[in-house]
Amino acid sequence: MTTTATPAKTAAKPKKAAAPKKPKAEAVVATPEPTPAPAAAPAAKQKAEAKPKKEKKAKVIRDSFTLPEDDYARLSDLKQACLKAGLHIKKSELVRAGLRLLGKLEAEQLVAEMTALEKIKTGRPKSKDA
Repeated sequence: MTTTATPAKTAAKPKKAAAPKKPKAEAVVATPEPTPAPAAAPAAKQKAEAKPKKEKKAKVIRDSFTLPEDDYARLSDLKQACLKAGLHIKKSELVRAGLRLLGKLEAEQLVAEMTALEKIKTGRPKSKDA
């Protein structure tokens, strides 16, 4: 078998004519003229000062913790009591309210409440599959 080489297509494409280059325009830097301050500026300044400043929101931190079953049930009971009173709250709000109440206690009362708590092992419980 003989292979015949096919002639390569060598059709010459016409070249585009290069566009004539335009001379670059010189950059003219204009200096701005000072403008007189308008008479209404002091009034606008007073309005801005009279506006109350927005309070910066506290940064929210996500965390997790371990609770005994009866304390978790107590959270649920407190939520139900709040719902009966017409107040819809979240568990985190209950925890925050508890922190505020603990913060109002005297040192001796705080120590008594903290020592009355059952000590629990922290961390996640081991899975039953293992």
